[in-house]
Amino acid sequence: MDLGFEGFETSGFETELEDFEVKKVRKFDRIWKVGSGGSVCAQPAIDSNRIYIAAMDNHVYCVDCESGKEIWRFRAGGVFLDSSPTIHRDHLYVGSHDGYFYCINKKTGKLVWRFKTGGGINLRTLAYDGKVYFGSRDGFVYCLKVDRGELVWRFKTGDEVISSPSVKDGKLFIGSYDNNFYCLDAKTGKEIWRFKTGGEVMNSGQFTFHENLVYVSSFDNNLYAVDISTGKEIWRFRTGKYGNATCPAVYEGVLYYGARDGIFYAIDAETGREIWRFKTQGEGVIDKLPLIHDGKVYFGSEDGNLYVLDIRSGREVWRFKTGGLIGTSAILWKDYIFFGSWDCHVYKVNINTHEEAWRFSTSNSNPAYIPPAYEIFKVEIKKGAGIEEPVPEGKYKRRKEETVSLSDYHIESEYHTESEYKQKSDYDTGLLMFETHLNLSGQLTLMNSVLTTTTGTTTSF
Repeated sequence: MDLGFEGFETSGFETELEDFEVKKVRKFDRIWKVGSGGSVCAQPAIDSNRIYIAAMDNHVYCVDCESGKEIWRFRAGGVFLDSSPTIHRDHLYVGSHDGYFYCINKKTGKLVWRFKTGGGINLRTLAYDGKVYFGSRDGFVYCLKVDRGELVWRFKTGDEVISSPSVKDGKLFIGSYDNNFYCLDAKTGKEIWRFKTGGEVMNSGQFTFHENLVYVSSFDNNLYAVDISTGKEIWRFRTGKYGNATCPAVYEGVLYYGARDGIFYAIDAETGREIWRFKTQGEGVIDKLPLIHDGKVYFGSEDGNLYVLDIRSGREVWRFKTGGLIGTSAILWKDYIFFGSWDCHVYKVNINTHEEAWRFSTSNSNPAYIPPAYEIFKVEIKKGAGIEEPVPEGKYKRRKEETVSLSDYHIESEYHTESEYKQKSDYDTGLLMFETHLNLSGQLTLMNSVLTTTTGTTTSF
C-alpha cells in the first residue's frame, strides 16, 4: 500500500488513504461543550465609531474604535460564543448560552428587555420590519417585536436551530439540526418549503443570495445552490470530510468559501465549478463568512492566522498571526479591520501597513475551553482493508498523480495554492486524516512501530 503523504514517504511500508474512511459519530455538539473564559469568537459590530463585542466571559463590550478604550460593558448569565451583536436603531440584540435573548441600549449598555427561550442561543439574530428573528437550541425559530420583546410567532423544527436567519422578498430562510433548510413567511411564520440535506444545517453568518439562488452549507460535507422560489437543488459542491458550517461571500459571480477541512475555495456561483483553492496550516478550520475588499479576501482560521488572499488567483498576499484560533469574521472600518481571537483579544489592524493599531483585552485573560475541532468524527479502516506486506519495487504500477484522491473533492481545481510561508507544521498536513483523538487500534499499532523503525520518530494515531 502507498502512504503517499508528501514529505513523509517510507520505503517498504505504504498505505493508501482510500483504505480509511471518516465517519461522523454524533451530531455536532462542540458549541455546547465550551467553557467560560475571555475568548472572542463572535463577529463584532460597528456603529458610529463604536465597536460592540460579545465574549466568552459573559460580557458585551462597547469600545471606542479610534482608541480601543472601553465605554461600557453588559453582563449576561451565560457565554456569548457565536452570537454576534445585531444593531437596530438605538438597540443592540444578542442571544446567550443562558437561553436569554437580550435587548440592550447601545449608548448606555443598560438592559431594555430580555426574552427567555427553552435552550441556549448561539448565533446572530436578524432585525427586519420591526421584528427580530433568531433560533434556539429548543428547536424553535422565534419572531419578536423589536421594541418590547413580545412574541409574534414561533416555528417548530425537528431539532436545534443553530443558524443565523436571513430575509429576502418577505421570506425568512433558516437551517436546523434536523438536516432541513427552511423557507418561511416572515410575517406569519408559515412554512413555504423545506430543502433536505444529509446533515445538520448550521450557518454562522446570514445566508448568501445570488440572482435566484440561495447557498446552503451542511454537515454532510456539501455546499448547495438552491432555487429561492421552489426549494429545488440546482447544484452541490463537495468539500472535505469534516462538515461545513458557514456560508460563502459572493463577488462578481464567484463564491468565496471556507470549509472545516481548512481549505478555502473560489467557486463559480452559477455552475458550482471550482476555480481555485487555498490550504491553511495545520488544523485550519474555517467557519465564518469572509470579507471581500479591494481585490482581496480576508478570513480567519483555527490555526490562529488571519489570511489575506488575492481574489483572482488565490495567492496569499499577507497574514496576521494571533495567539489563538480566529473564529470571527473580519469587519472593515476606514483603513482597518477588526476581528476577535480565542486569545482573549479583539484586534485592530491596518490593511495597508498590516500593523496592529491596538488590541482590546476582555475581563478574563484565560482562554475558554473548547473541544477538538474534529471530535465528532473518527477514522476507521474500511472493511477488507488492512496493512499489507511490503512488495518488491515495481511489482505494481503506481497510479498517476492526478488519479489519487486525498479527500472527497469531486471537481478538479484550475489552480491549487498554498502559503508561501512554510513552517514545520506545513509538512504534517498529510496526517490530517489521523486526528489525535481518533482511535485506530489494532492495525495502526503495527503502523506506528513500522513508522518508528523507518523514520526514527514515533507517530501517534
